[in-house]
Amino acid sequence: MSGILREEAAWRDQKGLFAHRPAAGRLLAAKLADLAGVQGIIMAIPAGGVPVAAEIARALALPLELVIVRKIQIPWNTEAGFGALAPDGQVLLNQPLVRALGLTPAQIEAQVAATRRNLAQREQVFRGGRPYPDLSGQTVIVVDDGLASGYTMLAALNFLKTRHPARLVVAVPTGLLDTITALTAATGADVVCLNVCTRRPFAVAAAYQHWYDVSDDEVLQILQEWSRQGDGPGQDDRNTPQAD
Repeated sequence: MSGILREEAAWRDQKGLFAHRPAAGRLLAAKLADLAGVQGIIMAIPAGGVPVAAEIARALALPLELVIVRKIQIPWNTEAGFGALAPDGQVLLNQPLVRALGLTPAQIEAQVAATRRNLAQREQVFRGGRPYPDLSGQTVIVVDDGLASGYTMLAALNFLKTRHPARLVVAVPTGLLDTITALTAATGADVVCLNVCTRRPFAVAAAYQHWYDVSDDEVLQILQEWSRQGDGPGQDDRNTPQAD
């Protein structure tokens, strides 16, 4: 069953709409205002999704958690990926791209193994080895800074569905329409995307005025701020953090 797409129609195919990720998160939070206070949780995909998600979690008074998924890098182009790895070890490959690149089984195996090591390290750094929560009956809002190929988001959604949420909502500032359509068809998740783009080539960075690679230190700083406010990952209470 396909999900529902909510967008800002006037923002289709626009560029430079968002000053930076936190600003985009605040705009997304306004679009998600009907979910304020629901029985739910924000699941951010690090690294870029965390600054966006923190603003949404703050505005909606929902807990913030992380779901660690990693793209499987193309051997000669580490900025691009040919699939994704989920927290439970499930491998999701972009088979048309694998064929187009001519990747051999040995190359695929080597890249998957490297991704497993990286994912395990990031699980320890960002989640401290904590188990993922039971999501039964909850509305789960999965946040990233944009949707290009969508494979990391799809890996996250497939994993989170095994935790039995009542509803999955994808929230991203920008995304490619073809990817959104495929994602909703495959998972049934609803999608909130302010800046839907219909044209290729597409780059998530084009939606932002200030774009940079989010560091591990920035992610940890955001998590530490949440922890100090008593509403960080792994906390059971749902106190609303103070606004900036």
